[in-house]
Amino acid sequence: MNVIPAEGKLGILMVGLGAVSTTFLTGVYSVRKGLSKPVGSMTQYDKIRVGQGSDKKYLAYGDIVPLAKLDDLVFGAWDVYPANAYQAAMYAQVLQEKDINPVRDELEAVVPMKAAFDKNYAKRLDGDNVKDCKTRWEMVEALREDIRRFKADNDCARLVVIWAASTEIYVPVFEPVHGTLAALEQAMKANDTVHVAPSMCYAYAALAEGVPFIMGAPNTTVDIPAMWEMAEKTKMPIAGKDFKTGQTLVKSGFAPIIGTRCLGLSGWFSTNILGNRDGLVLDEPDNFHTKEVSKLSTLESILQHDVQPDLYTDYYHKVRINYYPPRNDNKEGWDNIDIFGWMGYPMQIKINFLCRDSILAAPLVLDLCLLSDLAARAGRYGIQRFLSFFLKSPMHDYTQGEVPVNHLFQQYTMLKNAIREMGGYEPDEELD
Repeated sequence: MNVIPAEGKLGILMVGLGAVSTTFLTGVYSVRKGLSKPVGSMTQYDKIRVGQGSDKKYLAYGDIVPLAKLDDLVFGAWDVYPANAYQAAMYAQVLQEKDINPVRDELEAVVPMKAAFDKNYAKRLDGDNVKDCKTRWEMVEALREDIRRFKADNDCARLVVIWAASTEIYVPVFEPVHGTLAALEQAMKANDTVHVAPSMCYAYAALAEGVPFIMGAPNTTVDIPAMWEMAEKTKMPIAGKDFKTGQTLVKSGFAPIIGTRCLGLSGWFSTNILGNRDGLVLDEPDNFHTKEVSKLSTLESILQHDVQPDLYTDYYHKVRINYYPPRNDNKEGWDNIDIFGWMGYPMQIKINFLCRDSILAAPLVLDLCLLSDLAARAGRYGIQRFLSFFLKSPMHDYTQGEVPVNHLFQQYTMLKNAIREMGGYEPDEELD
């Protein structure tokens, strides 16, 4: 495969300059100064086998395919709050001051543009750094102008737009609006605020400007046929949805243990406590429902009742998220799993994951941006299934009955094969 070299600057435009974005930014700036390591990033650490037999070797991603270098990244953002990245990082309280201050100058230079925002989609947010747009189409046009101006002002060769903002209220797929690109564009011009979320304006604007778009929240945004059509038309990659950080990472890795060992499942109860701005937004029932749909989808595609009816029929699966301010970004996830074994005898598994949400998400942002840029230079467009490894609820063509791959190790195989293929090697692992 001929991949265009990663020459020039790569601009990363983040929707949302909160805990995840500022943790990501601080980390990249810190790594560039030699003050820290990019731990958790697949593109910076993972090695993939290429070739077989005597030709076998293990190479880092950047030695197989041309990835943008960290020194070539420049950053911009939109946010409803006007605070610069330094102020936002201090407010988020994810990182200690001693880790933020060495890159203070770089962070202060990232000042968010006014956001395209509709308070009905995130009632708990009340920032005033917001565009004055009368219609969704005006939002699109204003965002397109932002993208063009950022690219010119920063002398970028290429851009990526990534959503790292709060979860919007749930927008069910509505065929008359979401079914075709023409219908979506008409709804934007008619200012259909019920079926067209602000996030859809960001995605449309990015694709219209020839920029890959990544959905890091569980929003419906690019999970609709109209946006797939837009990605095909503009020949741009899209990826989503929802960064796979804590509990779902555990679930997508642990459920295969149960399935591979042919143990039965009676129920899986997952609950979280979280105190950051994301937790505040998710405390609103309509916003939580968006997240709930995303988190529930993981298990059902790994432990399938139609494949093993004796083991996985009628198990109970419940997900809860509770806003608990004292924990801030230090999320705690409990999983209580009821399984059964030989002769139906019950057993239990309990997992308590005390994780740091933004610490886990920051390297995902880096990997998704670098790999989406790579995909665009490799001529890959539309849904990027090989990025499912990084995402909680992977995109798939549900109109054709496609089942998403949620099994972590199968996702990893898809990722490795795509990297091999773009690097000119045989994609030599198969999914069962």
